[in-house]
Amino acid sequence: MSESKFEPNFSWKNFHGPNLGYVMELYDQYKIDPDSIDMELKELFDKWGPPSLEEGERSVQDSSAISPNKMKKVAEAVKLANNIRTYGHLYASVYPFNNNAPKNEFLQLEEYDLTKEDLLEIPVELLCEDAPENVQNGLQAYEYLKSVYSKSISFEFSHVHDYEEKTWLKQFVESGKLFKPHSKEKRLSLLKRLSEVEGFEQFLHKTFVGQKRFSIEGLDMLVPILDGLIESAVQEGTQTINIGMAHRGRLNVLAHVLGKPYEIIFSEFQHTPNKELVPSEGSSGINYGWSGDVKYHLGADKQIKESNMRSARLTLANNPSHLEFIDPIVEGYTRAAQEDRTEKGYPVQDSKAAMAVLIHGDAAFPGEGIVAETLNLNRLKGYQAGGTIHVIANNMIGFTTESIDSRSTKYASDLAKGYEIPIVHVNADDPEACLAAVFIAIEYRKRFNRDFLIDLIGYRRFGHNEMDEPLTTQPLLYGKIQKHPTARALYAETLKRDGTVTSEMIENILNEVQDSLHRAYEKMPKTSMAPIYDIQLPAIVQNGFPEINTVVEYSRLKNLNEDLVNWPEGFHVFPKLQRILERRAKSFIEDGKVDWSLAETMAFASILEDGTPIRLTGQDAQRATFAQRNIVLHDSKTGESYSPLHTLQRAKASFAVYNSPLSEGSVLGFEYGYNVFAPETLVIWEAQFGDFANAAQVFFDQFISSGRAKWGQKSGLVMLLPHGYEGQGPEHSSGRVERYLQMSAEKNWTVANVTSAAQYFHLLRRQAKILKRAEVRPLIVMTPKSLLRNPHTVSNVAELSEGQFKPIIEQKEQFPERVTRIVFSTGKVSIDLLDKLNSLEGEKDWVKLVRIEELYPFPEKEIKQLLSRYSSLKEILWVQEEPQNMGAWNYIEPRLRAIAKDSVSVSYVGRRSRQSTAEGDPLIHKNCQERIVTHALTITNKELLRGGLSK
Repeated sequence: MSESKFEPNFSWKNFHGPNLGYVMELYDQYKIDPDSIDMELKELFDKWGPPSLEEGERSVQDSSAISPNKMKKVAEAVKLANNIRTYGHLYASVYPFNNNAPKNEFLQLEEYDLTKEDLLEIPVELLCEDAPENVQNGLQAYEYLKSVYSKSISFEFSHVHDYEEKTWLKQFVESGKLFKPHSKEKRLSLLKRLSEVEGFEQFLHKTFVGQKRFSIEGLDMLVPILDGLIESAVQEGTQTINIGMAHRGRLNVLAHVLGKPYEIIFSEFQHTPNKELVPSEGSSGINYGWSGDVKYHLGADKQIKESNMRSARLTLANNPSHLEFIDPIVEGYTRAAQEDRTEKGYPVQDSKAAMAVLIHGDAAFPGEGIVAETLNLNRLKGYQAGGTIHVIANNMIGFTTESIDSRSTKYASDLAKGYEIPIVHVNADDPEACLAAVFIAIEYRKRFNRDFLIDLIGYRRFGHNEMDEPLTTQPLLYGKIQKHPTARALYAETLKRDGTVTSEMIENILNEVQDSLHRAYEKMPKTSMAPIYDIQLPAIVQNGFPEINTVVEYSRLKNLNEDLVNWPEGFHVFPKLQRILERRAKSFIEDGKVDWSLAETMAFASILEDGTPIRLTGQDAQRATFAQRNIVLHDSKTGESYSPLHTLQRAKASFAVYNSPLSEGSVLGFEYGYNVFAPETLVIWEAQFGDFANAAQVFFDQFISSGRAKWGQKSGLVMLLPHGYEGQGPEHSSGRVERYLQMSAEKNWTVANVTSAAQYFHLLRRQAKILKRAEVRPLIVMTPKSLLRNPHTVSNVAELSEGQFKPIIEQKEQFPERVTRIVFSTGKVSIDLLDKLNSLEGEKDWVKLVRIEELYPFPEKEIKQLLSRYSSLKEILWVQEEPQNMGAWNYIEPRLRAIAKDSVSVSYVGRRSRQSTAEGDPLIHKNCQERIVTHALTITNKELLRGGLSK
């Protein structure tokens, strides 16, 4: 069936005689069991109904004259053709070594009770409608299909449900478009590229004996594949190409795809100083920080300029040894590069503007859950990036583990089937088949803006690294590998046989590659070790934030408040929500009060007015987990949505807010990548509960906390982590602030736990104003839950229009000289302490409450100044809700002790050390909370030491 038959003018009359009769028979089967017939015909029946015999060009008599045996032969032939498409990959020559093809079921005529004579009588169109003109009958169609689907490139498309996509894929493969011949110049260029790839690895192997490099050898075609993807994308007008990959083959990709000079790579092996080639902190380079990273984790940037005046930015993302965790980051890079954020409303996305290429490991692709999380993003409104090209660098082994022990599926690529991603398997020893895989991948992406996967199947010439001996664990396989010619050698022989090159030309190419490598090596400094020095933190980072004005004039706030409760005429806001929003606006006007949610929305609105784009995502981010935000309203009668922040007349930048999938890792990684690539944007990720951020811990550990020191990679990402003990159990209480404080150093980020609407307002505005400055750093906010509606967190308008962010907040006292105890705390327990203090009768001047709102960087200067005012001070208490081995205590204790005078004791009040973050019973929780605040405000120092509360 041709493509035109599935357009709106489709008619059953395109089926003739036996063909029509067969279709009618299948329709009877469809009525009994729709899933028992071929999916293509099922979709036709679903859409167009029963075939009409009257529309056929042949008579009813012609159709009815067909014998049942003939009908059976036709049905079996169609079944055979479809099975070749579905199962042909099992017979394809996609493995450099053992093919492991199954027995001859599915593809042999005898299995279908067919003979060659039977096939001669069946029309070509019934078996392969897109066959070339030289295919004249059913037998030739059968042989042609077997040839197409069992080459050194094979296809898996049957899991693609979209009819148009699947039809296009089948037509592209079966029409012969895919296997276009290459010019002599193209083939010679490919041989030269393979010679460079192989020569580079061999030079490193001989020159830096025993050093790790995670060689590409066995998958040498990865570099030409990247060349092809990049060249094709740039020719189509793509302006940004982002690559994510693990360490296998990275040095070769850096050298030959990103153009990193050989001499820099050599200097990294020899530890020689090469400072003039290394970008400094604050430069445009993303590869180096002040503590650095190993050479096979580093990324690079390159500006590509084509002869046709097209240019593009090429980026290889920095990636630690967590392999696949770079995947969502690169997707975030790419979405950021595709969007125009200069106008109000949602950003305008151009999928053509940028392309992501993700190179996966064959063991990691099915083995690491972040891959599935990332694949799930590929068609979601807030995360789709116009189609990612995935390449599995498949060397059939993971570290020392063979495939049979590392996955439960036949192919490493099988995970992609669940996301309807077309898959091509290709033999890495067949360079021209690999280029065919590139061709179909690019054409498919261009047509459908969907992901595509190339499973590049090769081998690993050495061990996991060059210090390993693979013969100890895979003696049979590596016995074969040692004798196996390289991809370059095999291709050179192919070109020599067909007269494209001579032996002398091959030798000259190899000599030119080695001469180039030797010349680069001679440029290296002669010293073998860089001078030893202590790592110095750049001054601009060490100095921290400069003073930043974050106030917003009252008139602006008033106008914003009015805009935020305006919705279109006829729009029906849910009545209960409407009352809440109107009451919030009325309180602002009449009482000058701003609650947490209004302060946040006003911060967003004023930031948009200032011209800074905002992107906010998270599970239920539009409404918020605790139903406090509601920045996207839904018509209670029609379900249509409306967002005042998208229609602000004075907004000078875009605002994007998306409810994320139920995934922490991929979403946080995506937002980090988006922020790195769009540093002018205030990117905010909100966890549903702060506890859930532990599912994204790799991103905090390896990227957000340390990416700048390792790679010079700056980020101003904001992470909102709801935190506070409300009796909701272990998984809904603690945002694990201790983890972020443990990783805090070198001014790497800000960790805050604020307790008022104004504090949150100024914190967000400060972050927005610092985005484009060198001092930028990520911001972690332990946001409240019950405090969202607590009267103590409500601020006066004047605190927004005249105030600023305060690292500490003091409870005011009348007689400072009477204070003998200062109780420090942070977050929600600070409000519990205030409520308890207000409920106590009698003298209260002996105790002072202080909230630390910014935990890191630690407000040492402010606390020193505070303590100096209290001459009668005898004790300092740190009070927290979290168990003693959690929370901020272990971070705070040495700092408070360093500041306090020798005569002042420093003690802890809170839960004792525990393995679980919180109690599961709400009544026990309530008793624990009461005990903590009561002890903090009533017991003496002697009782503290004698009791069950630790010093």
